[in-house]
Amino acid sequence: MKTALLVIDMQQGLFSTPPFELAQVIERINQLTTAARAAGQPVIWIMHEKPESPLAYQSPGWQLQPGLLREPSDREVRKTTPDSFLRTELQALLDAEQVKQLVICGYACEFCVDTTVRQAAARGYPVSLVADAHTTHDKPHATAAAIRAHENATLPNISSFGPRIQALNSADIHFNTAS
Repeated sequence: MKTALLVIDMQQGLFSTPPFELAQVIERINQLTTAARAAGQPVIWIMHEKPESPLAYQSPGWQLQPGLLREPSDREVRKTTPDSFLRTELQALLDAEQVKQLVICGYACEFCVDTTVRQAAARGYPVSLVADAHTTHDKPHATAAAIRAHENATLPNISSFGPRIQALNSADIHFNTAS
């Protein structure tokens, strides 16, 4: 079964201060992208953009965080909302690749990651949220660690979409070889 790895919003313009466990999250994402590619599974970088801002398309802030390993075979989807599906080419790309399930990681736990996980499940995809490879910044009401823990506990409890959402650590994510 074809599984796509979605890496959401790991962009320089979003990290004027480092989010929670940035170095560890980058290392885990690199391990995941390497494993997905080795299995012949698609790696898709979701890139947020906003004109006339640090996230303007192709600007320095729009670029991926240093240290992330991107390959020419990887795909890219541009978005303008927290939902990686809304007004993007993501669904068409997944259909073209015949993807049946998703692995999701990146930034920000409570916004773009959360929204994309929910939307993916609503569209019929079983989702593995990489519990230790999504991050955010501390907020006035909660630490980034608490926000990530909340998402890891909450999203797998949503059953009304039908497909299963699970939160697994990166070491427990395995990509089957694409046939």
